Amino acid sequence: MQENIIIAGHHAHAQVSTSWQQQLSHAIRDPDTLCQRLGLDAQWLPGAQAGHRLFDICVPDAYLARIKPNDPNDPLLRQVLPIGDETLASPGYVTDPLEEADHRPVKGLIHKYANRVLLIASPACAINCRYCFRRHFPYSENSPSRAQWQEALDYLRADTSIHEAILSGGDPLAASDRQLAWLVEQLESIPHLKRLRIHTRLPVVIPDRVDEGLLSWLGSTRLQKVVVLHINHANEIDQAVVDACTRLKQAGVTLLNQSVLLRDINDNVPTLAALSERLFEAGVLPYYLHVLDPVQGAAHFDVPDKEAQALIQALLEHLPGFLMPRLVREVPGKMSKTPL
Repeated sequence: MQENIIIAGHHAHAQVSTSWQQQLSHAIRDPDTLCQRLGLDAQWLPGAQAGHRLFDICVPDAYLARIKPNDPNDPLLRQVLPIGDETLASPGYVTDPLEEADHRPVKGLIHKYANRVLLIASPACAINCRYCFRRHFPYSENSPSRAQWQEALDYLRADTSIHEAILSGGDPLAASDRQLAWLVEQLESIPHLKRLRIHTRLPVVIPDRVDEGLLSWLGSTRLQKVVVLHINHANEIDQAVVDACTRLKQAGVTLLNQSVLLRDINDNVPTLAALSERLFEAGVLPYYLHVLDPVQGAAHFDVPDKEAQALIQALLEHLPGFLMPRLVREVPGKMSKTPL
């Protein structure tokens, strides 16, 4: 057991890093506690409670420690604090913005693009981002047991055009290492699979998740390994996140990042430039910058396409090409991401 002192803004507190599971179990899950811990004015509580009723709060201490207290405009806080705007109906904003229900041939598997499939490896997340495009996803219908995974695995074995398996969720790393090791062992026994891709936010929000258990099964697979992190702001990357990224790279993992362009969080050139620079310092390459998926409850985060394109054009003057994320939208029915 190890005790770390974590500094956030102008305050410090002790965090006992016993295990990532315990940190997850102790995550803040109600708006009263979140507002109280950050010293937020009581005016924010009604909106937080209203949004929480639609989509639960979940904020681990390791992430909370990076949020500046007494600042309702903190860019990390705005990603996790519900507000009353989430309850407003907005035309065109729906519960399944990517129409994933049309691409689930078997339980727990989404097959939209050629040569790759996505597996819902866990219904749980370590943090509930308010703009999440799967905030209404029917996880109860897409969380296979080990026995039920056989149908998805048989689907993969039967289609030799599939070269890549993507573990998603929820957050796939919210599953136990025992379960993940078993699943990856099944995947690597399929001869035509070449790559394992993991889309996760856990190494960012609870860096202790990158422990020996994870590195053991991830480092030993024959599959090429890609971990796509989800980081929207440079302030999310503290030293613990850098250390977690280093451990992943030492295990032979290629690290990429995808962000979402979010109103009043990262919708300006200095913030996006700082994010790319900080990512590279941590050994992570910028990959995608997504415009917002039109999910019900998140319209207040939207940045119009013309504004997004102007931002990217201006960003070119501040970054080398290899640090430029690709601005994209995911359009239902299209066979790839759509560049903007």
